[in-house]
Amino acid sequence: MTFGQSIGTCFSKYFTFSGRASRPEYWYFFLFMVLGNVVATLLDAALFDSVTTTVETSDTGASASIENTGPISALFSLALFLPHLAVAFRRMHDTGRSGLFALFPILLMIGAGLILVFGIGIASSFAAGGSLDLLFTRATLLLLIPTLAVLIVSPLLVLWWLTRPSQPGTNQYGPNPYEVQK
Repeated sequence: MTFGQSIGTCFSKYFTFSGRASRPEYWYFFLFMVLGNVVATLLDAALFDSVTTTVETSDTGASASIENTGPISALFSLALFLPHLAVAFRRMHDTGRSGLFALFPILLMIGAGLILVFGIGIASSFAAGGSLDLLFTRATLLLLIPTLAVLIVSPLLVLWWLTRPSQPGTNQYGPNPYEVQK
């Protein structure tokens, strides 16, 4: 599959989360997303950057800040969110895994946030420095530290799964994309 075919396939399967996607299909589309974001960011910088200069009367002199309010990069990323998620699901299917594994790091981030918010929230509802306050704070940390460790490793695991070769033959998600010729 070529670069152009990959982009065309991913856009034609915009909402298709079933089936399988070959490695070139996923990685060429990923390359398209990276290159597109670079171009969109450059366009945002060229069209929407504003420089603000502040002159101070003290010895520090002047300071300048650049503010980018450009929407091009954000709109580009938003437009490609669903097709990227769909091709990631199909790529996971190609390796014999559920597509939900592509969401593994995001689910862990949500879980870590919930542990932190509810654990600290419960601890703060007790008297400061009391035994229940310490118990819930320590329990929160006891749950949060391994969750953060897994959170650091999980994107690497998902990346490794996305680079795995196709499962030979037909699996529960459909035929091997290398064996199907259109």
